Amino acid sequence: MRMTTICMTLVLAVAAYAADVAGKWKASFTTPDGQTRETMFNFKVDGATLTGTVSSPRGESPISDGKVDGDNISFSVIRNFGGNEIKFLYKGKVSGNEIKFTVEAGERSFEMTAKRAES
Repeated sequence: MRMTTICMTLVLAVAAYAADVAGKWKASFTTPDGQTRETMFNFKVDGATLTGTVSSPRGESPISDGKVDGDNISFSVIRNFGGNEIKFLYKGKVSGNEIKFTVEAGERSFEMTAKRAES
């Protein structure tokens, strides 16, 4: 019984420490050719599981393999470009109302910063 209580306390402590990322976030970044792009994230959190969608002018895609670990989040999104599917891997560090992402797609990577969007 005592071990169960200790385990439950630890689980609740970890859940309390998890970053509050649920809701809408907006990121802007500059492409290598100098164009500015916007991406919207709509995150849902259930314990350590992150779900939701990523939207851009190219459409909306569901989040897969999403995780929340303290102030770190990670997930993947599959996007279709001209009939080719590309998997984007997002790794982010949450700090208040900002998430600094490193995004990997194939052999390329880039960084972007998302800010909590007004509802």
